[in-house]
Amino acid sequence: MNPSVVSVQPTDDYKLIISFDNSDMKLFDVSPYLDKGIFQELKDVSYFKRVSVAFGSVEWPNEQDFSYDTLYLLGQNLTEIPQPQEADR
Repeated sequence: MNPSVVSVQPTDDYKLIISFDNSDMKLFDVSPYLDKGIFQELKDVSYFKRVSVAFGSVEWPNEQDFSYDTLYLLGQNLTEIPQPQEADR
């Protein structure tokens, strides 16, 4: 069983920064889902930012959701995301 979500922070580019109860942090890209069924409403950035933690996962006010399994298995570990290099001096 995968860990549960304990916090979520939305970004302006349709990504979620998610903390799990095992201390992992992942970045989940919602943009591939925005043209599919009930997820189309998430295209409104102000609505997208209304995401919250519910039942160990995430959901929006009109009940769009992603399971914690999906978020954990498809999310990118934040430690694996390349950081911008410092400018050469």
